[in-house]
Amino acid sequence: MVLLTDITYLPYGENDMAYLSTILDAATGEILTHHMSKRITLDIATETILKLKKQKKVKLAANAFIHSDQGSHYTSPIFQALLKENDLGQSMSRRGNCWDNAPQESFFGHLKDSVKSKKCNSYEELKSKINKYIIYYNNYRYKWDQKKMTPVQYRNHLLYA
Repeated sequence: MVLLTDITYLPYGENDMAYLSTILDAATGEILTHHMSKRITLDIATETILKLKKQKKVKLAANAFIHSDQGSHYTSPIFQALLKENDLGQSMSRRGNCWDNAPQESFFGHLKDSVKSKKCNSYEELKSKINKYIIYYNNYRYKWDQKKMTPVQYRNHLLYA
């Protein structure tokens, strides 16, 4: 099981910035969990992993691993120790190669096209729109490369086919 993770910037309000960290299932395109913050500290990456492990709906395979870019959050010994503690392997993209994490980058692109973060006046408004978009993306947005199914439908198709 390959899980992709990354962090994106979301400008909002006058001159404010929020940060979104997600974990995407590479097989289905489903966003399994996400975490937002007003600060881009190591906590945004570690909290996303902790949320993933707490979820009841996500059953991780024994050989699951997290794939990311080589950003400082993911090369941190604290982040790497957290993965090890939770029996998650780690892989990273080649330096300067965004194509290795393309599904994650594509998700962020679709999100930014749909959620006009600059139009949000508050962090709470932005957070609400992000949460609603992720529900939409997982459950209602069809993907042509997955037999015209949503990520959740495709997951169920793979599990019960």
